[in-house]
Amino acid sequence: MQQHTAEHCHACEPAKPKPWWKRQVTWAAGIVIAIFASGSCWEAARPVSEGLRYYLHKGGWAILLGLILGGVIDRYVPKEYIARWLTGHHRRTILASAGLGFLASSCSHGCLVLSIELYKKGASVPAVITFLTASPWASMALTLLIIGLMGWKGLFIVLMALLVAVATGFIFQRLERKGFVDPNPHTISVGGDFSIWKDLAERFRRRKWTLQSAASDIRRIGAGAVNLADMVLFWVVLGFSLSALFGALVPPHWWGRFLGPTPLGLLATMGFAAVIEVCSEGTAPIAVEIYRRTGALGNAFAFLMGGVVTDVTELSVLWGNLGKRAVGWLLLATLPQIFLLGMVLNWLNL
Repeated sequence: MQQHTAEHCHACEPAKPKPWWKRQVTWAAGIVIAIFASGSCWEAARPVSEGLRYYLHKGGWAILLGLILGGVIDRYVPKEYIARWLTGHHRRTILASAGLGFLASSCSHGCLVLSIELYKKGASVPAVITFLTASPWASMALTLLIIGLMGWKGLFIVLMALLVAVATGFIFQRLERKGFVDPNPHTISVGGDFSIWKDLAERFRRRKWTLQSAASDIRRIGAGAVNLADMVLFWVVLGFSLSALFGALVPPHWWGRFLGPTPLGLLATMGFAAVIEVCSEGTAPIAVEIYRRTGALGNAFAFLMGGVVTDVTELSVLWGNLGKRAVGWLLLATLPQIFLLGMVLNWLNL
């Protein structure tokens, strides 16, 4: 019995931190420094350096906010709560994930960081995909922004985004049941009689409200944010760098030439979104400009949603955490929906 206890305690010991040269944060910083240094010394690399600086300026605050919120979730949200609401093959799991994404009100890259924190806390892969698909363009903040820019027609974009998110979540649930998607190894099970509200009340009752406890909370939030950064920051920087490279290589005048309300124009718009998507608030006006110039509401929708599911930053992070099969099925499940709904909106000629 004593030997079993000792082995159990040894297994529960926290893993030793990686050496600094093996950490993702170090490699991410190295990529940024290398690109900026090459841009200052080599004229041909300057557009890539400027593009990366633009992406960091537009999306860096969202990454930082997402890391902080992820640290808050890591500190205050027990895995049992995630297991109760964001696991299992229930319709409520997908609907709750879409609702949480709507309330997230964060930039796409901030929501990306939050989605990985939910995954680390045990949320199922379908729930994470639903949250991530719904959060940028169907969020409360973006709903108000899009309606303010496009009027009542902006509601169609928001409703279509939620439809894609929920439908994709249901598709992923079936894929997970069939074994086509790797399950989340962090998921735990809770008893059927477990009550979040009772547990929350008990935790609140036992809480000691002192300066020492507040300082401890701040340290643990910071530690959670750092651990999360070590999971996602390399992939975020890699995605930013690839986007900057694509943006530098493709001539700007090409973008305005092939974005009309045709099937080819819709496909070109989705390809454009894969390159240019940086931040929800920043690219929503571009979608409005596409609609104003072409009269194609479907293209505006495809630009917004296509940017979410084909953004190289997002795909890199998902590949590194959820696995390559989740990335492949995400593209196969969402892109046909986005294309067909875009065609419908263009056919309705709203």
